[in-house]
Order: sequence, then structure tokens, then C-alpha cells
Amino acid sequence: MWLVFLKELKELIRDRKTLFFMIALPILVFPLIIGVVTYFSTKAVKEAETKVLNFAVVGEQYAPSLVNQMDATENFNRVMLTDDDDLETSIRSGVADFVLVIPDNYNDDVLQAGQIVLKLYLNDAGLNLVQRRLQNMVDEIATHNQRVAFQALGLGADQQKALLTPIVIDKVDVADKRENWGEKIGGFVPYLIFMLCLQGAMIPATDLGAGEKERGTLETLLISPIARYKLVMGKFFTIALAGVTSALVTVSSMAIWGVVLSQGMAIQLVAEFMGAISGLDFALIFLMLIPVVAIFASLLLCLSIYARSFKEAQGYMTPLVMFVVVPVIMAMLPGVELKGGWAWVPLTNVALAIKELIKGTMDYGELVAIFGSTAIIAGALISFCVYWFNKEKVLFR
Repeated sequence: MWLVFLKELKELIRDRKTLFFMIALPILVFPLIIGVVTYFSTKAVKEAETKVLNFAVVGEQYAPSLVNQMDATENFNRVMLTDDDDLETSIRSGVADFVLVIPDNYNDDVLQAGQIVLKLYLNDAGLNLVQRRLQNMVDEIATHNQRVAFQALGLGADQQKALLTPIVIDKVDVADKRENWGEKIGGFVPYLIFMLCLQGAMIPATDLGAGEKERGTLETLLISPIARYKLVMGKFFTIALAGVTSALVTVSSMAIWGVVLSQGMAIQLVAEFMGAISGLDFALIFLMLIPVVAIFASLLLCLSIYARSFKEAQGYMTPLVMFVVVPVIMAMLPGVELKGGWAWVPLTNVALAIKELIKGTMDYGELVAIFGSTAIIAGALISFCVYWFNKEKVLFR
């Protein structure tokens, strides 16, 4: 069995394409993707903030001070519309980026005017930041008008606060930083790890079964004086190792690049959060991944053995992504906790356990159900894989 494992491992290491997807891709491509997305998103927001916006005003006579302030802004350019122009059509045709309709009750004296509703027509389908840029200007005027009204009423600072916000809820969060961060990102971590384990195992699994059929080396391997189950286990361990390696390299790469690219307070927060997770919790996360990877590796090897060609095997393996995504998404749903029956649901229980370990709220007694259920399923699938490999009609279909 170990001779087969070493033989398959050597072939795996010699395959540059496989090594690229297992090691080079996570180390180089993922940070590159994150960097490109960050660069272009930042550039798009900056362009939207500095873009000169064409605007029109309806009811200008009711708020001359507001309109004058908009005219004085460098990034606003006023265009004139006639009474016959339709506002929505003018925006859709590009004549104006937005149209501001001022009501006839507009007045700087808020005690006399009451609440003023400005109607803003715009095409909000894209990134334009129109409302935010206009809101900043309106808020300045509104704050000034409030201050004048409060002075006219003779209200003190405390009375002004009470009038603006009569009742305030002061939240006291008893959860520590680790629990807060764990709740926010704990559901995403198992999704990422599961997907990486599956993707990392797919390429070697496809090659060790269907690939050997295409190359004609499977027959040579079968006539060797090695028991069939040892051949299966050798291939199985190779696939499992590839899956775990791909996941560990990717997660480590993202963590290292995240620390390198972050600055100041971000590094401190990451360090505090990671430092709060004990070595035992990290070890348990890794140990729980072993039966999960065993499930993936045995399923992938079964499909690869059954397939006639490399391409056919890829077609069989692609739908497995959905079978992995659904249990992990279930672990993210509200009300789904690592209690009762959920501790026995395959994959979902591991995803919930990883989340609880990251949060620091793990009930270690549930590990019996988690390891028990996943180990039983993994053992059953490995046994089926051996049975599958012993059927001649499957190997040479």
C-alpha cells in the first residue's frame, strides 16, 4: 500500500499542472485577484466621488441658497430643462445625472416650514454616489437650521439632545472580541476550507483513475503482486494528501498576505483574534478535516474509477460542489446550532464545530457525535471504493 502511495505521490509531484493548482495558484493568484479587485473597486469609488454631475432643479425659487451652493460646487454642473421635458426621460437620455425637485414649503425656518421633503430623480442602477454627495450638502443646511430654531426656542444643549433623540438604547455587549469576530467570519471559514479540500483533490483523483485508463497503465498496475485494496488505499491517501495540502497552502497564503497588506490597527486586530484561538482548537479543526477529506477522496476516487475518460470524470465530479455547498450553507442559517441532531449531520456538524471553535464557545462533548458520524461515513465510502475497484465491469466498462 505504501509503495503505491509513494509511487502515486512521485507522479503527482512530477506533474507541474497539479503542483500549480495545489501550491502556486493559492500563493500567487488569490492575492493577485484580491489586489486587482481592491484596486479597481477603489478606483471606481474615487472616480464616482470626483465625477462632474449634470443636474437640474425644479422649484429653484423656493430654495435659492441651496441652489447657489450647488452651483458653487466644482463637481456639480447645472443644466436647464424646459417645462415640457420629462424628468425621467432627461435622466435616461443622459441630459442630466439627477434632478432635484424642491417643494413650495421649503424654508430655512424649520418651525414655520415643518418637515421638508426634497424629491431626487436619478438612475441609481450604477455606482454614482449622487445621493451621498447631495446629502452631505443638505445635512449642513439642516444642521444650521436646527441650531437657529433651538436658539429661538431658548433650548439648552441637553434639551436639544433630548428633543432630537428622546430615547437612546445603550447596548452592552457581553460577547468578547473573539466571539464577535468568530460569529462574523466563522461560517465562511469552513466553506472556504471545504471547497479548497475538494478542489485540491479533484485533479489528482481524476488522474489516478480515469487518467490511468486513458494512458493504459491501469492494466499494468493490476497485474502487479499487490492486493486490490492496497492499490485503492495507496491512491486514496495520495488524493487525501493533495486535498489537505491545497487547503492548508491556500489558507496560510491568504492569512500571510492579509497581514502583509494590512496596516496599523488591522494587524493588531488580526493578531489579537488569532492569538485568542488556542493551539488545541487549531488541532481539533485539523483533526475534524481528516474524515471530511476522507469522504471527499473516496467519492472522487469512485467516480474516477467509474469514468471512461479524464473528461467524463470531470463531468461526474463537478456536481459534487453543490453537495458540499448545501451542508455548509445550512450551518450558516439562523437557529442552526451544534446541538441535538445537528451534531450528527455530516459536513454540517463539522462546519458548525469549526465556527464554534473559532468563537471559543465549543461544547467539546459534541466531538463524539461529530467524529463518530463523519468517521462512519468515511469508512463506509472507503469500503465501497475498495468494492468498486474489485469489479472488473467497472474498471473496464
